[in-house]
Amino acid sequence: MSVEAMVQGMIDTLNDALVDAGKHDRGNSAAGTRVRKAMQSIKGAAQDVRVKVQADKNA
Repeated sequence: MSVEAMVQGMIDTLNDALVDAGKHDRGNSAAGTRVRKAMQSIKGAAQDVRVKVQADKNA
């Protein structure tokens, strides 16, 4: 998978989380759980991007 595709996947996840973030701000605690789950996913994806870029640099 290309780095560009990986970053686009992160952007898509963030855009999806934006809807739930608004719901959370209005008091929906279940939406907050979904936002936290999305942020954990982004954290893992960001690490994967870092590893891929480092591997490409060292290749």
